[in-house]
Order: sequence, then C-alpha cells, then structure tokens
Amino acid sequence: MYDGIVQELIDEFGRLPGIGPKSAQRITFHILQTPTFDVARLAELLTDVRERVRFCEICGNVSEQDRCAICRDPRRNPALICVVEDAKDVSAIERTREFRGLYHVLGGAISPIAGVGPDDLRITQLMSRLADGTVQEVILATNPNLEGEATASYLSRLLTTMQITVSRLASGLPVGGDLEYADEVTLGRAFEGRRTL
Repeated sequence: MYDGIVQELIDEFGRLPGIGPKSAQRITFHILQTPTFDVARLAELLTDVRERVRFCEICGNVSEQDRCAICRDPRRNPALICVVEDAKDVSAIERTREFRGLYHVLGGAISPIAGVGPDDLRITQLMSRLADGTVQEVILATNPNLEGEATASYLSRLLTTMQITVSRLASGLPVGGDLEYADEVTLGRAFEGRRTL
C-alpha cells in the first residue's frame, strides 16, 4: 500500500498477535503524526525487554531476576500451586486478588496438531517442585479449550499417584450473560459446576 519503510513498519506491527492490518496502519500513522511520541524510548524499552527479562527459574513467570516477585514473596502459601499455560495467565489470576499461593507456568498446552507434546512443556519442573511434599493442592487453571482440557487431563492423571489434591477452575456462565446465548458446552459445564446456595 505504502512506499518503503512506512509499509515495512505497518507489516512489522501486523505480525504482532491481536494487531490486524488496520490496527497496524493506525499505530504507524500515530507514530508518524504525533510529534511528541517518544520513538527512542519505545526502541529502548523493546531492547531492554529482550535483554533483561527472563523466566523465573522456579515457576516460569516473567521476571528481571532469577526468581519472580511472587516466588520471592514469603507471604505466599507454598502449599498451593496454580498451574497455568502462559505467564500472562498469572497476571489475569493476580488481578482477582483471590489466590495467595504460588504458580507454575507450563509454557503452553498439549496440542498434537501444533506438534506440542508433554515433553515440550515445563511438566518435569512441576513434578520436581511437588516431590518434596510441601504442596498439598495443585489447581489446574489451563484454558477451557481443547488443548487446555487435554493438558489438564494429562496432568490430572499424572498427579493421581501423589498424595496431592488436584482441582480444576470452575467454568460456566459469565456474569451478566443470557442463557439463550450460551453454547451447549458452557451450559453443560455450568450444570456440572453448580453449587448449593
């Protein structure tokens, strides 16, 4: 559409997840048309993120140190581990302010179609963390899709040999949703996860 470097920048933004061609074009033109936009700072931050950010040696969360802030926090309950697929899931759960245990980031989910098997995930590291007997409950918080369910099922079978409670996050109807718009799987899960009032 555009000549040279402008189109290259649009294409580069378009390669980011969740950014379509129109959004990539809007971002590019925002940068071009806003004289106060600090391009040097953006470039510096992108470089710094690549150089300084790593994954926590214990849980796999993003961190600028060997251990993330959650793993370093002595107020967290070491008897609870919440297993998630990606580091961004940790942030989502932390925003609820409901969970005070520790996390374990798998680095994805089992997906035979994408060529991702159990050996490609941080399952060995999870099993090592559980070996000392400190953990009493593992909460499987993988996504409620085909890959997440396969991963939760695999982990559940793997953990049955240990003296650990294994639970799964409840799923069902969203707050403010209408029954008539719910799909069969969501509605079925809502019935399975119902509780007494």
